[in-house]
Amino acid sequence: MSCCRLSRLGVACLLLSASWAHAQASQQRTSNAEIQIVVRSDSGPIPRAQVIVNGITTETDAEGRTTLQVVPGPVDITVVKEGFNPVTISATAMLGQSQVIPVTLERQTAIEEHVTVSATRTDKRIEDQPMRVEVLDAEEIEEKQLMTPGDIVMMLNEMGGLRVQATSPSLGAASVRVQGMRGRYTRFLSDGLPLFGSDVGGLGLLQIPPTDLGQVEVIKGVASALYGAGALGGVVDLISRRPAKEPVREALVNRTSRGGTDATLFAAQPFTERWSGTLLVGGHWQQRNDIDDDGWADLAGYSRAIVRPRVFWSDGTGRALFATGGAMWERRRGGTMPSAVLTPTGAPYPESLDTTRFDGGVVAQMPVAGRYVLTARMSATAKDENYLRGDVREHDIQDTFFAELAVRGTAPRQTWVGGVAFERSTLDPRDEPRFAHQYSVSGVFLQDDIDVYRWLTLSVSGRLDSHNTFGTFVSPRLSALVRDGGWTSRVSIGSGFFAPTALTEETEAAGLARLKVDGPLKAERGRSASIDVTRAQGPLSLTATLFRYEVHDPAVVDRATYTLATLGEPTINTGLETVATIRRPPFSLTGTYTYVHSREGVGTGRADIPLTPRHSAGLVGMWERAERGRIGVEAYFTGPQCLEDNPYRSQSEGYVLFGGLVERRFGRVRLFVNAENLGGVRQIRFDPLVRPFQAADGRWTADAWAPLDGRVINGGVRLSF
Repeated sequence: MSCCRLSRLGVACLLLSASWAHAQASQQRTSNAEIQIVVRSDSGPIPRAQVIVNGITTETDAEGRTTLQVVPGPVDITVVKEGFNPVTISATAMLGQSQVIPVTLERQTAIEEHVTVSATRTDKRIEDQPMRVEVLDAEEIEEKQLMTPGDIVMMLNEMGGLRVQATSPSLGAASVRVQGMRGRYTRFLSDGLPLFGSDVGGLGLLQIPPTDLGQVEVIKGVASALYGAGALGGVVDLISRRPAKEPVREALVNRTSRGGTDATLFAAQPFTERWSGTLLVGGHWQQRNDIDDDGWADLAGYSRAIVRPRVFWSDGTGRALFATGGAMWERRRGGTMPSAVLTPTGAPYPESLDTTRFDGGVVAQMPVAGRYVLTARMSATAKDENYLRGDVREHDIQDTFFAELAVRGTAPRQTWVGGVAFERSTLDPRDEPRFAHQYSVSGVFLQDDIDVYRWLTLSVSGRLDSHNTFGTFVSPRLSALVRDGGWTSRVSIGSGFFAPTALTEETEAAGLARLKVDGPLKAERGRSASIDVTRAQGPLSLTATLFRYEVHDPAVVDRATYTLATLGEPTINTGLETVATIRRPPFSLTGTYTYVHSREGVGTGRADIPLTPRHSAGLVGMWERAERGRIGVEAYFTGPQCLEDNPYRSQSEGYVLFGGLVERRFGRVRLFVNAENLGGVRQIRFDPLVRPFQAADGRWTADAWAPLDGRVINGGVRLSF
């Protein structure tokens, strides 16, 4: 799909969506009833409380009020506000009448989280989900934004069980490994849409700014029953910020000690009672750095521009529309520095990548017959990449198209979702056409959450996919939630599949020109199981999770020969993950520990998966007052890692990173300073980054198993106006 065709498709989608919304808005709603919900506490009205009526979510205004049009008859009303106990009441909406329904909330004796998540499709509160979902809220995202305003790497790397692994030291590419699973098995979504394409590894993570994010939801474990192929390791759904009733304008400027600059502008604006929108504009620059003066860039240089508008429409009765479009341009440079040469060859070795990406998506929702919610989603993405590695050029074009139609309904003690989906992904490597592919997948899915008892909730889901190349697959998943007082436990088992391609962590770094493929690749089939136990008592929360993954017929690159092949033995990951949190405002303390035992290979060649530490841990402390600012400190431990095709060692050293953040607020102005890796840990303090000879895949660098940039301090200003 060309960029021109994609632009025409995006314009047509937006015009069609606007026409649909206008037609819906002009319909007479004389058959509806009007209810006004007034939320108060002992101290007065409660603004910005979440009000959920028959699956429709709204927020109260400054006077604690919200008004909805509903179908006459019984309605269930749930009101949620941080710091207060949630309340659910029942009422009867009368035809042709406007009713005022008062709701009183009581303050909690301890701070509890009540977050609604959408990644599981049922839009339930996080504590009611049988499937474990981990959430980063707006406050945590804001904190990480001050550390790295240009990308979401820091934000994801500091979540328990997630590890951002550098895959290309030359250009700075990275991928997210969920509980040790390779990065290509993680499915990235934006508001439930694959706006970043089917392959978000490599540099994709470095091209997503956190500025316009309101929430991040992570599902760990095989999630093919929900999202089809590509979700063997889990799902990361980036939820955008929604406009409030008042306009928001935020500008941020950041500068780092390594010559990096970030400038972003975010605006949220209500246009009318029903229409609103947001706009993100960003510019990001990084100077090329040769930190150890060996002539090779330890930190790649880049310049990037991003623009993303979003439009929202809602009539207050459950009919809603969301449309977005995005564009990103990046120019990235690495390899030898200007006027420098490689010592082994005496010649320069430049590396570069120019990327252009356009995307667009639409989500429409409407209630049907007062009992069901019909949702339609569609998105398209086009990405164009031009690589230079030495004197070898590669030009790749990737397209993704996605469409889904789903219906959600409720019954006594049940919430169910069913639907159909279609996705097409293409890879067109112009210089290596033998690796081209066009995958089309049609699927039908069903999920049912059942409240069996007050203490037991089950979630049963399944999906049937028909792949144009690899055949038909059935992906089931079963989850259970058990609650007893302050104890909570979840159990999940599931299976799914992954369609292999030539795009892996290794080829992202080395390219396709030298790659050999040993026979036809098979579809990768995976299954996972996990059990976790959570204990919450007052300000303390402790969660421990046991997990296991098996991937049969894995497609693996042998670095020694640079050959991609399907292995005859499964890849197996087993491990333990723990998270402990203590919150006593204004203080909070979070500790994490992850153990991963990952094995891959055949026969005597079976070994730990490279660049996967068995032990990792983190400790983060924060003091925060909304009117004054915040002070945070952090420490992270990464244990030894197995290394592959490294001329200096077969196992890395363990290391500890320290950091700190200070933010001070002066009305609408916030000043911040952040320090990362205060101990100055750098891989080149142990071994050179540049290899003494060229690898079989053409690379001149060893894998990055520790930071390459050393100590980095950044600071800036954030302005609201």
